[in-house]
Amino acid sequence: MRTQVAIIGAGPSGLLLGQLLHKAGIDSVILERRSREHVLSRIRAGVLEDGTVGLLDQVGASTRLHAEGLRHDGFDLLFGGSRHRIDLSRLTGGRHVTVYGQTEMTRDLMDLRAAAGAATIFEAQDVALHAFDGERPHVTFSLHGAPRRLDCAIIAGCDGYHGISRASVPEAVLRTFERTYPFGWLGILTDVPPVSHELIYAGDERGFALCSMRSPQRSRYYVQCPLDDDVGNWPDDRFWDELRRRLDPATAEALVTGPSIEKSIAPLRSFVAEPLRFGRLFLAGDAAHIVPPTGAKGLNLAASDVHYLSRALIEFFIERSVAGIDSYSAHALARVWKAERFSWWLTSLMHHFPENGAFARRMQRAELDYLVSSDHAMAALAENYVGLPY
Repeated sequence: MRTQVAIIGAGPSGLLLGQLLHKAGIDSVILERRSREHVLSRIRAGVLEDGTVGLLDQVGASTRLHAEGLRHDGFDLLFGGSRHRIDLSRLTGGRHVTVYGQTEMTRDLMDLRAAAGAATIFEAQDVALHAFDGERPHVTFSLHGAPRRLDCAIIAGCDGYHGISRASVPEAVLRTFERTYPFGWLGILTDVPPVSHELIYAGDERGFALCSMRSPQRSRYYVQCPLDDDVGNWPDDRFWDELRRRLDPATAEALVTGPSIEKSIAPLRSFVAEPLRFGRLFLAGDAAHIVPPTGAKGLNLAASDVHYLSRALIEFFIERSVAGIDSYSAHALARVWKAERFSWWLTSLMHHFPENGAFARRMQRAELDYLVSSDHAMAALAENYVGLPY
């Protein structure tokens, strides 16, 4: 087999890259080690920046998003027993975010790619990347037990934190930066109306909580928990009781509860790998970086990587210029580190850190009080939340 770009991973970043290249007339093959059904079974966050929505508009994958997505012009910070609204639209000149599940975005991109007749190979096993330090890279894999080879000009590693792409890079040329937080998020998905039409980020002595949603009938809630906790320790009744304790009385009273349809604990991590280019191999999305879910930057940061990478590859194949691929890593990482900073800052501001003493907790409260009393401070928060420009 031969293609121009071999894309490793059929998550949102790989699928979006494939569609941007397809629109430009550039051929690609996506290799995914899981089945289509497995990929679509993964439940992930879905707060989309307007830049991400713009990329979906560009490839024609936003029809259902605009019909079913929820426009959010603000969100609430809850601390000290009171809710304080951050008016995104007012603070950013009319910008907003859209709540639309990552699974639905993935489904839309998969359907669009299939309708275009572009190749996606699911259940590709034993994927290995070869010769990407030269001009003739290739990928080997097995499909239903038979060995296969895919020759290409470029390899795009969009296969996530645990994928083969970053693992294929020699350690001597890869630099990583990481912070692991001493807690996790216990999250549940439930078919009940959300307690608020916008998200609520709650900081409490007992720990952080988030009230979110996937639709007007499906809610997503989180509470901070110890990193080594077990889901089995959290029957639904205990979860709802704990969530209420971290909310203000009026919100706790309005909370509609129901049985969970999904429950899990997610660790929080900040991680960046540098650079993002190794010869003809380019990393994008979670293969290159991880952010804590606070601030909803993970999916959006993957989309911004794909924006830079697609433009660089279009320039490479159409204009026969290497300027874009030579600058891809620097351009993408400049935005990555700003998003890492924002996610780290908001995580540090809203969570209870077990090692913090009374002074550090007072500093958190003082910063929150200042934040909601200053339009300049709220504007900086809002600008980062809706997404910095590409």
